Amino acid sequence: MSDSLTREEVLHVARLARIKLTEEEIEKYSHQLKTLMDDVDKIKEVKLNSEERVITPTEEVTVCREDVAGEMLDPEEIMINVPNSNGNFVEVPVMIDE
Repeated sequence: MSDSLTREEVLHVARLARIKLTEEEIEKYSHQLKTLMDDVDKIKEVKLNSEERVITPTEEVTVCREDVAGEMLDPEEIMINVPNSNGNFVEVPVMIDE
């Protein structure tokens, strides 16, 4: 086995990623991609004792609190940190073209 991918393999990956590579980058990435692929192969070799899939390393527990109504906030205090406003309204940039 070689220590690097061929030039054609690196160019194929670059085409899939839609990036252009310089000659120096092709040489550099040929070694890095080979190392990465070898590491993935090592992970594939791991044999698990259980058929159960693990999504996260810890148990997920969602802590919920009761929704309690509080006092109204003062509009002047809220508007202190707003970069752009018009009266009591917050102005935001248009996100959708017409």
